[in-house]
Amino acid sequence: MAPSDPYPSPPPSPAQIGADPILRNALRYTLSAKEYKTLHQYLISRSPPAVRKRALPPPKYAALVQSKDDYNGAAIRASLRVFIATQTSLKLWELTKGSFFAGGNPQRIKPKTPILKSPNLRLSLSLSLLLLLHRLLFRFFSRLRSNLLTKDAAPFRRRNPRISRSLTSRLAPAIGASLAGFALGVYPGDQLRITIAIYVATRSLEFAYIALEEDGWFRGKPWWWGSWLLMPVATGQLLHAFVFDRDCFPKAYGDFILDHTPNYVQRRPASYPPNLSWPSTNTIVDSLAEMSRLNWPPFISPILFPSTQTLPPSLTQLAPITSPAHPSHTFLSCATLHPSTPSCLTTFVRYILTAFPTLAKFFAAYYTLFALPKWRMFVEEPSHELNALAKRVLRTSAFLTGAIGTSWGSICLFQNLFPRTLTPSSRWVLGGALGGMWGFVDRRGGHGHFLYSIRLGIDSFWKVGKKRGWWKGVQGGDVLVFVAGLGIVNVVYEKNRGAVGGVGKGVGWLRGEELFSETVENDLEGKAEVKRD
Repeated sequence: MAPSDPYPSPPPSPAQIGADPILRNALRYTLSAKEYKTLHQYLISRSPPAVRKRALPPPKYAALVQSKDDYNGAAIRASLRVFIATQTSLKLWELTKGSFFAGGNPQRIKPKTPILKSPNLRLSLSLSLLLLLHRLLFRFFSRLRSNLLTKDAAPFRRRNPRISRSLTSRLAPAIGASLAGFALGVYPGDQLRITIAIYVATRSLEFAYIALEEDGWFRGKPWWWGSWLLMPVATGQLLHAFVFDRDCFPKAYGDFILDHTPNYVQRRPASYPPNLSWPSTNTIVDSLAEMSRLNWPPFISPILFPSTQTLPPSLTQLAPITSPAHPSHTFLSCATLHPSTPSCLTTFVRYILTAFPTLAKFFAAYYTLFALPKWRMFVEEPSHELNALAKRVLRTSAFLTGAIGTSWGSICLFQNLFPRTLTPSSRWVLGGALGGMWGFVDRRGGHGHFLYSIRLGIDSFWKVGKKRGWWKGVQGGDVLVFVAGLGIVNVVYEKNRGAVGGVGKGVGWLRGEELFSETVENDLEGKAEVKRD
């Protein structure tokens, strides 16, 4: 027998309660009747008697907040919760970063920022406003479409056929709701806003590709076709930007590359005299860019020609590396990258053998950390899950080891294959593309790495073009990209919800579909057959 309702009596009306309208709206925008009932059942009912006595019973609370339509109230509640959660998370992150990542160094006192100009506040406001506007606009365009499909709207459809076709389209609510993306403009235009815009745009194109693929647009594609083909494009752009336009290159990405290339970027030897200077890693990379501009000058060994000027004037800072270099080197770039080993192939093989174990340890810890939430699967099928984890670690490590090593080793390869004056600068793009071909090794599990790299490549390419005057930036252009990406996601979700995968739950929540009145959808289905006179 089903348990009886602990509150069986009918709720009184708001007039009987006599509550203030402001208080009633404040409560309605804070907690719904269902949420308050759950809170009362599990928390308030177990509180001290004094608290229970002052708390409203659920029927009385339901009468206070009752309304004909709770959609707007639910949208405001969700928006307020997003604002509070985002603001709290950002504040906790600031405190955590200041406490755990300071490294014992005294923190700098930052000047106080006016509250209206606070980036954290504006980010929280932007996200909460985005959610609120998206829900309200989706409902508005859905109701507008429903009304325009009625017989009473036939005269309007006859007078305005194009507008009617647009507003009564199945995709009209999805596209109209995407205008809420302009709320991103509330946040200041810095790198985070650009990153969000590029992320949404690339994800939307990914979903569109999946939807087209399921519709049969790419039948007969070759077996090797996949997202790994994005990697050569991304690494080609990123390597060129890393050498020639490092200010347009993501610093964390560059530090990761330099930290895992000890065989090619020479570090200061422990026995080197402390009173003598040694070129930094950035200086070495800048010198390689200068060699490109000088059409890759040959190497003249100071050991064989001690009285001869062996370095061009713009590359004298490399003297600590090239002076003791092996005399059999032919190219200055080879003497800079691997001075003690005259064989380029030996250096490449030695790099692979040295870097692979280090990267394997890193990714073993990385993937193990992300596998912890699935610990039950490891308990049920330990051999299968451990085998899958080991394969993923090995594939990713082999992919990145080969990509980084090939990108650096391509410098030596092109020196031996190409004349000095043949594409002296553009060969960096080709070398990065060759390194990106290693994505084929991890084509089954490296989808996330490929998309991450292409996002970095797009961001870098845009900044390089703007720096060199290839195009001019548009004020608020990142917001326009975000709105377009959000529109594509909404359209794909409307036509093929399976194409967006797990993101579909987020899109449905963004629309408020769990609260959207079922009568609207029923009206749309019933009125879709109305003739458009």
